Amino acid sequence: MKKILLLATGGTIASVEGKEGLVPGLSAEELLQHFENDPSEVEVTCHIIMNRDSTNMQPEHWVKMAESIAKNYHEYDGFVITHGTDTMAYTSAALSYMLQDLSKPVVITGSQVPISFKHTDAKKNVKDSIRFAKEDIGGVFVVFDGRVIIGTRAVKMRTKSHDAFQSINHPYVASIEGDSVSYFWKPAMAKRELKLDTKVCPEVFLLKLHPGTKPEIFDFIKNTYKGVIIESFGNGGLPFEERNLLPKIEELVQAGIAVVISTQCLEEGQDLYLYEVGRKVAQYNIILSADMNTEAIVAKLMWVLGTESSLDQIKYRLEQPIAYDLSLAWEHK
Repeated sequence: MKKILLLATGGTIASVEGKEGLVPGLSAEELLQHFENDPSEVEVTCHIIMNRDSTNMQPEHWVKMAESIAKNYHEYDGFVITHGTDTMAYTSAALSYMLQDLSKPVVITGSQVPISFKHTDAKKNVKDSIRFAKEDIGGVFVVFDGRVIIGTRAVKMRTKSHDAFQSINHPYVASIEGDSVSYFWKPAMAKRELKLDTKVCPEVFLLKLHPGTKPEIFDFIKNTYKGVIIESFGNGGLPFEERNLLPKIEELVQAGIAVVISTQCLEEGQDLYLYEVGRKVAQYNIILSADMNTEAIVAKLMWVLGTESSLDQIKYRLEQPIAYDLSLAWEHK
């Protein structure tokens, strides 16, 4: 019999009607009574480690989840984390970095409708997650609406529909139908012991460029943060006419601030060397995001900044693929 540990963190799946709208509130016993599984095939133990709307999730809570997995790692065959959908992709990416060399599945799921509601998607998602947590596979995964996504590639695309998450720039791992798991792609199994690395620096700013962005915003960033991720346009260039941002980028780099250039386009990644607007910024010691999604870049930069202070080392580690977060074709491009 497989032993699965379910760690509840709150979210819509555990929400009840409150005075000011939905709020997480179900107990571990109330959650467990909804879970549909065959007790002859799997034994599920449920612990509530927090009970919060995922909008209130912070990097320190990622650490608590990672530590809970590590503490119970040798006692269970797989793990399921129930989580709010709004920041689930950030959490799945963060755990992918904090839990290195997993040889067991860590599955994150949630729902768009509370589990106690009539037309909920929670029961299917939890059942599918428990089923996938029985697999002989290692890594962090998001299971939602019958699809399995590697943890660093999940992005929430819809606010209400049951098929809320998609795998961006990477194949889906598998699909789940009833008790059947059909694989499309399978990650390599780790051959080393689990390594827990939870050092994290939350001093990261995410800036989405728009026509008219004022260069002065970077003065605030330089004095407040240790890293900035700039979601630029298309392949990742920065404006250098009228409101010229390049001198401020140079100031950030000289001040030791890690600058990551990304793109607002969800698919296919950035390529700074294609256009003049990209090559002008690539002359500085900036970090290329390749085809990583924003959620993974945020979590990875916080994680790397937790242990590194040298810009060259930060750049090297950010640009190396970890947990399938960027395509190998981008490595050292």
